Amino acid sequence: MAKVKLTKTELKAQTDALKRFQRFLPMLLLKKQQLQGEIAGIIAKVEEVSAREDALKNEMGRWVALLSSDPDLVGGLVKVKSVKTSLSNIAGVEIPTFVSIDTQVKEIDPWQTPAWVDDAVSSTTEILSLKSQRAVYEEQLRLVSIELKLTSQRVNLFEKVKIPECKEAIRVIKIALGDQQTAAVTRGKIAKSRSQSPVDGEEGA
Repeated sequence: MAKVKLTKTELKAQTDALKRFQRFLPMLLLKKQQLQGEIAGIIAKVEEVSAREDALKNEMGRWVALLSSDPDLVGGLVKVKSVKTSLSNIAGVEIPTFVSIDTQVKEIDPWQTPAWVDDAVSSTTEILSLKSQRAVYEEQLRLVSIELKLTSQRVNLFEKVKIPECKEAIRVIKIALGDQQTAAVTRGKIAKSRSQSPVDGEEGA
């Protein structure tokens, strides 16, 4: 704890600071709890999207042989041109939210390609969309985790440093002021006693 002035002014400053920290701490604790809940929710979304992605890939297993039989046809069949997102706010943190993807489908001649290519395009597009969603959720997780770390640091600072320091400073200042008041009263009594004592030589007059 930094050295504090043992004055009434410093006592008021420390008391005001303590009230301020004690007022802000519950808000920080609430924000920390909200962020932890959001992180749990985002992780659940990542797992859900990943599961859907894996399930879709498994369903596409029947296309594997067909796809590998004509690599020139399916190579670069569907590409992601861009990912559309919007911004939202979670407990004071601005995060991206997935909207949709723009894709580019390889030009194919419907009369010269097998019918299953349309299904392959549809399934591949859905997988790419799920991958993009997962990437956005992972970015959300990164941003919210950073904010949680900062909030946790502030909570620890208030709980373990600032509030204890203020309480200790207030205790020390009150003791010092009490000692000063006692000393002042004692000095006052001594001074009064001396002033009431007979002046030397007056007793024998």
